[in-house]
Amino acid sequence: MYRRSFIGALGTLWLPSLARAQTPLADNPFGLGVASGHPTPQSVVLWTRLLAADPTEPLSGPVTVDWSVAEDERLQRVVRSGQAIAEPRWAHSVHVDVDGLESGRPYWYRFTVNGKASPIGRTLTAPAANAAVPMLRFAFASCQQYEQGYYSAHRHMAAEELNAVLFVGDYIYEVSWGRDLVRHHGSGRPTTLSEFRNRYALYKSDPDLRAAHAAHPWIVTWDDHEVANDYANDISPTDLDPQQFLLLRAAAYQAYWEHMPLPNAMQPQGSALRIYDRYRFGDLAELFVLDDRQYRAHNACHAELIRSRMLTDCAERLDPSRTMLGAEQEAWFADGMKTASGRWNLIAQQTLMAETGRTKDGKRSFWADGWDGYPAARQKLLDAVAASRVKDTVVMGGDVHSFWATDLKQDFASPSSRTVATEFVGGSITSQGFTDEQLQPTLKENPYIRYAHGGSYGYGHIAVEPKRATVSFRMVDNVRDPKSGISTPARFVVEAGDPGAKRL
Repeated sequence: MYRRSFIGALGTLWLPSLARAQTPLADNPFGLGVASGHPTPQSVVLWTRLLAADPTEPLSGPVTVDWSVAEDERLQRVVRSGQAIAEPRWAHSVHVDVDGLESGRPYWYRFTVNGKASPIGRTLTAPAANAAVPMLRFAFASCQQYEQGYYSAHRHMAAEELNAVLFVGDYIYEVSWGRDLVRHHGSGRPTTLSEFRNRYALYKSDPDLRAAHAAHPWIVTWDDHEVANDYANDISPTDLDPQQFLLLRAAAYQAYWEHMPLPNAMQPQGSALRIYDRYRFGDLAELFVLDDRQYRAHNACHAELIRSRMLTDCAERLDPSRTMLGAEQEAWFADGMKTASGRWNLIAQQTLMAETGRTKDGKRSFWADGWDGYPAARQKLLDAVAASRVKDTVVMGGDVHSFWATDLKQDFASPSSRTVATEFVGGSITSQGFTDEQLQPTLKENPYIRYAHGGSYGYGHIAVEPKRATVSFRMVDNVRDPKSGISTPARFVVEAGDPGAKRL
């Protein structure tokens, strides 16, 4: 059983007294909801965060929280239970590592504090490592700028039948921008720990986002807006002093961990937090979750000083030593590709991976902040994919606020070269981007791009079977309508042994 539960069992004579010494809890102390994540065949992580009665006066001192996990939605058949301590240094968030569960089955869970109960959440363990799995289903999503739309996409996601939600970055936004805003942050750019905590609390005040968390386990990684737009390692375009930026990054990383269903082993260490990870889902798939922000080289050719960050090619962009993942993560990924043994490799990462350069006046230009700004690093990753004994790989991304389906080539300069993987980008939940019309020139100029669509919002859905993976682009009817419906205007299939996106 979870180690903090053991501590709680030893301390039953004194732990309840901790709760009596606190600033009063809110009438609904679980107003930010509940969540689960990091599913393995035997374990999941459960999350919540307690709220005070007065939001301007945070809780002080530790608070004891009870938790239970059951085999049924009425919580009659409890199989695990215990106590955890919500500590002020972690914003009274709770991360419970629940072990000893059965593989490949749903569970229901609840927290209680001072006689007040949280909503009941549902989670799902991963299949046993060698189990024969007929199908896996994931939603993949990103980019949920709070001000630019409502989270109706999450309401529909909550109703899906899924093994997990893969959220690949930009869970919050640090700045206000965009047109025709439907709601407001109510404060400026967060730079301190308390300000980042408040921003997460605002985003989690949305009932549809809470519903999606309560319905499915989430597997998460971040992109840039959880810290600062277009940041690279220890600087951003607005924060060019590494010493100052790393202080900001430490606050941002801590607030991220405090509000995500991540295990206690992932607690941040100052400005560092290892978030990349590997998951196995029976014999059908292994999932690699990457971090292309924390360790990357700075933008080529001082692009962080250029407002648009569009590069007309420069020598530094092609430098083979430049990295997106950092040497340690690159080695970890290459080893993972060598030892992979599922039928499919799935890669969840932040952004569009295919080359999307544009030619103007005879010169090719590239976006410095994406994989196009790090072509040698991309080549290294795709070479590792190509060398894997698992020959079917699907890459899922976000960041670009539009829907894409691409064939990832071993050599993008030669469209007839081998396709080593298939890529899908699942739009954005709300964040505004290019129009469909603006994307078409890129689509026409790069023949390995099979589909590009802008001006719509939603997420991707992938159903993986032994002989195929089917991807559906789920788009809400109106991002400005909190009760919006949803449709699936585009679907693709990737056949086992034949990489590349085929429109259905």
